Amino acid sequence: MNKTALITGSSRGIGRACAYYLAQLGFNIAVNYHTNEDAARSLAHDLQQMKISAKIFQADISQRWQVEKMIQDIHLHLGSVAVLVNNAGIAQQKLFTDITEDDWDTMFNINLKGMFHCTQLVLNDMLAAKSGRIINISSMWGQIGASCEVHYSTAKAAVIGFTKALAKELGPSGITVNCIAPGVIDTDMNNSLDAETLAALAEDTPLGTIGKPDDVGRLVAYLVGEGGNFITGQIIGVNGGMVI
Repeated sequence: MNKTALITGSSRGIGRACAYYLAQLGFNIAVNYHTNEDAARSLAHDLQQMKISAKIFQADISQRWQVEKMIQDIHLHLGSVAVLVNNAGIAQQKLFTDITEDDWDTMFNINLKGMFHCTQLVLNDMLAAKSGRIINISSMWGQIGASCEVHYSTAKAAVIGFTKALAKELGPSGITVNCIAPGVIDTDMNNSLDAETLAALAEDTPLGTIGKPDDVGRLVAYLVGEGGNFITGQIIGVNGGMVI
Protein backbone atom coordinates (compact mmCIF):
# COMPACT_ATOMS: atom_id res chain seq x y z
CA MET A 1 0.00 0.00 0.00
CA ASN A 2 1.23 3.50 -0.81
CA LYS A 3 2.04 5.80 2.09
CA THR A 4 -0.62 8.23 3.24
CA ALA A 5 -0.44 12.01 3.55
CA LEU A 6 -2.92 13.97 5.65
CA ILE A 7 -3.36 17.61 4.67
CA THR A 8 -5.58 19.62 6.99
CA GLY A 9 -7.81 22.23 5.39
CA SER A 10 -7.14 20.70 1.98
CA SER A 11 -10.43 21.48 0.26
CA ARG A 12 -9.08 24.72 -1.20
CA GLY A 13 -6.12 27.09 -1.54
CA ILE A 14 -2.68 26.02 -0.37
CA GLY A 15 -3.96 22.75 1.08
CA ARG A 16 -5.54 21.77 -2.22
CA ALA A 17 -2.30 22.49 -4.09
CA CYS A 18 -0.34 20.41 -1.56
CA ALA A 19 -2.71 17.50 -2.15
CA TYR A 20 -2.11 17.55 -5.90
CA TYR A 21 1.67 17.69 -5.57
CA LEU A 22 1.83 14.91 -2.98
CA ALA A 23 -0.48 12.80 -5.15
CA GLN A 24 2.04 13.19 -7.95
CA LEU A 25 4.59 11.58 -5.61
CA GLY A 26 2.26 8.59 -5.26
CA PHE A 27 0.85 9.22 -1.79
CA ASN A 28 -2.63 8.24 -0.74
CA ILE A 29 -4.34 11.51 0.20
CA ALA A 30 -6.50 12.09 3.26
CA VAL A 31 -8.49 15.22 2.41
CA ASN A 32 -9.50 17.00 5.61
CA TYR A 33 -12.21 19.65 5.53
CA HIS A 34 -14.34 21.41 8.12
CA THR A 35 -17.44 22.73 6.29
CA ASN A 36 -16.86 22.72 2.51
CA GLU A 37 -17.77 19.12 1.67
CA ASP A 38 -18.43 19.85 -2.00
CA ALA A 39 -14.92 21.22 -2.53
CA ALA A 40 -13.41 18.28 -0.65
CA ARG A 41 -15.33 15.77 -2.77
CA SER A 42 -14.26 17.59 -5.93
CA LEU A 43 -10.61 17.34 -4.90
CA ALA A 44 -10.89 13.66 -4.00
CA HIS A 45 -12.52 12.96 -7.37
CA ASP A 46 -9.70 14.75 -9.21
CA LEU A 47 -7.08 12.77 -7.27
CA GLN A 48 -8.84 9.50 -7.95
CA GLN A 49 -8.64 10.30 -11.66
CA MET A 50 -4.86 10.32 -11.13
CA LYS A 51 -5.18 6.70 -9.94
CA ILE A 52 -4.55 7.80 -6.35
CA SER A 53 -6.46 6.56 -3.30
CA ALA A 54 -8.10 9.67 -1.86
CA LYS A 55 -10.88 10.01 0.67
CA ILE A 56 -12.46 12.95 2.49
CA PHE A 57 -12.51 13.25 6.27
CA GLN A 58 -14.56 15.90 8.06
CA ALA A 59 -13.17 17.30 11.30
CA ASP A 60 -13.01 20.55 13.21
CA ILE A 61 -9.36 20.16 14.15
CA SER A 62 -9.77 22.39 17.22
CA GLN A 63 -11.84 19.57 18.75
CA ARG A 64 -9.67 16.71 20.03
CA TRP A 65 -12.36 14.06 19.74
CA GLN A 66 -13.02 14.93 16.12
CA VAL A 67 -9.34 14.60 15.25
CA GLU A 68 -9.18 11.26 17.08
CA LYS A 69 -12.11 9.97 15.01
CA MET A 70 -10.55 11.31 11.80
CA ILE A 71 -7.26 9.50 12.44
CA GLN A 72 -9.13 6.27 13.23
CA ASP A 73 -11.07 6.58 9.96
CA ILE A 74 -7.87 7.30 8.01
CA HIS A 75 -6.30 4.14 9.46
CA LEU A 76 -9.34 2.16 8.41
CA HIS A 77 -9.49 3.43 4.84
CA LEU A 78 -5.95 4.51 3.92
CA GLY A 79 -3.57 3.12 6.54
CA SER A 80 -1.01 4.85 8.74
CA VAL A 81 -0.02 8.48 8.22
CA ALA A 82 3.51 9.08 6.92
CA VAL A 83 3.16 12.78 6.08
CA LEU A 84 1.25 15.50 7.91
CA VAL A 85 0.76 18.97 6.46
CA ASN A 86 -0.69 21.25 9.13
CA ASN A 87 -2.29 23.73 6.77
CA ALA A 88 -5.75 24.52 8.18
CA GLY A 89 -6.02 28.02 9.55
CA ILE A 90 -7.99 31.24 9.73
CA ALA A 91 -7.10 34.92 9.56
CA GLN A 92 -8.79 38.08 10.76
CA GLN A 93 -8.02 41.78 10.45
CA LYS A 94 -8.95 43.80 13.51
CA LEU A 95 -7.54 46.59 15.64
CA PHE A 96 -5.93 45.11 18.74
CA THR A 97 -8.29 47.12 20.94
CA ASP A 98 -11.27 45.52 19.17
CA ILE A 99 -10.12 41.89 19.46
CA THR A 100 -12.45 40.01 21.79
CA GLU A 101 -11.51 37.10 24.00
CA ASP A 102 -13.52 34.87 21.70
CA ASP A 103 -11.60 36.18 18.66
CA TRP A 104 -8.34 35.40 20.42
CA ASP A 105 -9.38 31.92 21.53
CA THR A 106 -10.78 30.98 18.12
CA MET A 107 -7.59 32.12 16.39
CA PHE A 108 -5.41 30.00 18.66
CA ASN A 109 -7.76 27.02 18.77
CA ILE A 110 -7.67 26.59 15.01
CA ASN A 111 -4.20 27.85 14.07
CA LEU A 112 -2.28 26.33 16.97
CA LYS A 113 -4.30 23.94 19.10
CA GLY A 114 -5.56 22.12 16.01
CA MET A 115 -1.97 21.64 14.87
CA PHE A 116 -1.11 20.25 18.31
CA HIS A 117 -3.98 17.74 18.14
CA CYS A 118 -3.19 16.53 14.63
CA THR A 119 0.54 16.24 15.20
CA GLN A 120 0.27 14.41 18.51
CA LEU A 121 -2.32 11.97 17.18
CA VAL A 122 -0.35 10.92 14.07
CA LEU A 123 2.96 10.57 15.90
CA ASN A 124 2.40 6.96 16.92
CA ASP A 125 2.37 6.02 13.22
CA MET A 126 5.61 7.89 12.53
CA LEU A 127 7.40 6.73 15.68
CA ALA A 128 6.53 3.12 14.87
CA ALA A 129 7.92 3.56 11.34
CA LYS A 130 10.96 5.54 12.58
CA SER A 131 10.28 7.99 9.77
CA GLY A 132 7.88 10.75 8.88
CA ARG A 133 7.45 14.26 7.56
CA ILE A 134 5.62 17.05 9.38
CA ILE A 135 5.21 20.39 7.60
CA ASN A 136 3.57 23.32 9.35
CA ILE A 137 2.19 26.29 7.44
CA SER A 138 2.89 29.56 9.23
CA SER A 139 3.02 33.03 7.63
CA MET A 140 5.52 35.78 7.02
CA TRP A 141 3.44 37.76 9.53
CA GLY A 142 4.51 35.24 12.13
CA GLN A 143 8.08 36.32 11.38
CA ILE A 144 7.68 40.09 11.22
CA GLY A 145 4.20 40.88 12.60
CA ALA A 146 1.27 42.58 10.92
CA SER A 147 -0.61 45.67 12.05
CA CYS A 148 -4.27 44.92 12.78
CA GLU A 149 -3.48 41.20 12.90
CA VAL A 150 -1.88 40.84 16.32
CA HIS A 151 -3.70 37.62 17.23
CA TYR A 152 -2.99 36.08 13.81
CA SER A 153 0.67 37.11 13.88
CA THR A 154 1.09 35.77 17.40
CA ALA A 155 -0.47 32.41 16.58
CA LYS A 156 1.66 32.04 13.46
CA ALA A 157 4.79 32.98 15.41
CA ALA A 158 3.92 30.19 17.83
CA VAL A 159 3.82 27.75 14.89
CA ILE A 160 7.46 28.66 14.23
CA GLY A 161 8.47 27.96 17.83
CA PHE A 162 6.52 24.69 17.78
CA THR A 163 8.38 23.62 14.64
CA LYS A 164 11.86 24.32 15.96
CA ALA A 165 11.32 22.60 19.30
CA LEU A 166 9.58 19.54 17.86
CA ALA A 167 12.28 19.10 15.20
CA LYS A 168 14.88 18.72 17.94
CA GLU A 169 12.72 16.25 19.84
CA LEU A 170 11.78 14.05 16.88
CA GLY A 171 15.04 14.13 14.92
CA PRO A 172 16.46 11.06 16.69
CA SER A 173 13.33 9.15 15.61
CA GLY A 174 13.93 9.89 11.93
CA ILE A 175 11.07 12.39 11.69
CA THR A 176 11.62 15.80 10.11
CA VAL A 177 9.61 18.88 11.10
CA ASN A 178 9.71 22.00 8.97
CA CYS A 179 7.73 25.19 8.57
CA ILE A 180 6.75 27.16 5.50
CA ALA A 181 6.03 30.87 5.97
CA PRO A 182 4.10 32.07 2.90
CA GLY A 183 3.88 35.69 1.92
CA VAL A 184 0.85 37.08 0.10
CA ILE A 185 -0.69 34.14 -1.76
CA ASP A 186 -3.67 34.25 -4.13
CA THR A 187 -6.13 32.28 -1.98
CA ASP A 188 -9.65 32.70 -0.64
CA MET A 189 -8.15 33.95 2.63
CA ASN A 190 -7.08 37.12 0.81
CA ASN A 191 -10.40 37.64 -0.98
CA SER A 192 -11.16 40.50 1.41
CA LEU A 193 -8.30 42.51 -0.12
CA ASP A 194 -9.32 44.79 -2.97
CA ALA A 195 -7.46 45.01 -6.27
CA GLU A 196 -5.67 48.21 -5.25
CA THR A 197 -4.34 46.63 -2.06
CA LEU A 198 -3.19 43.49 -3.90
CA ALA A 199 -1.44 45.64 -6.51
CA ALA A 200 0.35 47.56 -3.75
CA LEU A 201 1.45 44.31 -2.10
CA ALA A 202 2.75 43.02 -5.42
CA GLU A 203 4.68 46.26 -5.91
CA ASP A 204 6.24 45.87 -2.46
CA THR A 205 7.41 42.37 -3.37
CA PRO A 206 10.86 42.24 -5.02
CA LEU A 207 9.61 39.73 -7.59
CA GLY A 208 6.76 42.10 -8.44
CA THR A 209 3.88 39.71 -7.99
CA ILE A 210 1.92 37.83 -5.35
CA GLY A 211 2.30 34.08 -4.94
CA LYS A 212 0.19 31.15 -6.06
CA PRO A 213 -0.82 28.09 -4.02
CA ASP A 214 1.34 26.00 -6.37
CA ASP A 215 4.42 27.88 -5.13
CA VAL A 216 3.81 26.41 -1.68
CA GLY A 217 2.67 23.02 -2.95
CA ARG A 218 5.89 22.48 -4.87
CA LEU A 219 7.98 23.22 -1.78
CA VAL A 220 5.92 20.82 0.32
CA ALA A 221 6.56 18.10 -2.26
CA TYR A 222 10.29 18.85 -2.18
CA LEU A 223 10.46 18.60 1.60
CA VAL A 224 8.50 15.36 1.57
CA GLY A 225 10.69 13.84 -1.16
CA GLU A 226 14.36 12.86 -1.02
CA GLY A 227 15.35 16.52 -1.22
CA GLY A 228 14.10 16.95 2.35
CA ASN A 229 16.06 14.07 3.86
CA PHE A 230 18.54 16.33 5.70
CA ILE A 231 16.29 19.35 6.26
CA THR A 232 14.56 19.79 9.62
CA GLY A 233 13.68 22.61 11.99
CA GLN A 234 13.76 25.14 9.17
CA ILE A 235 11.50 28.13 8.54
CA ILE A 236 11.32 28.58 4.78
CA GLY A 237 9.82 31.72 3.30
CA VAL A 238 7.75 31.60 0.12
CA ASN A 239 7.22 35.35 -0.19
CA GLY A 240 8.81 36.64 -3.38
CA GLY A 241 11.54 38.36 -1.37
CA MET A 242 9.22 40.49 0.77
CA VAL A 243 10.89 39.12 3.90
CA ILE A 244 14.65 38.61 3.64
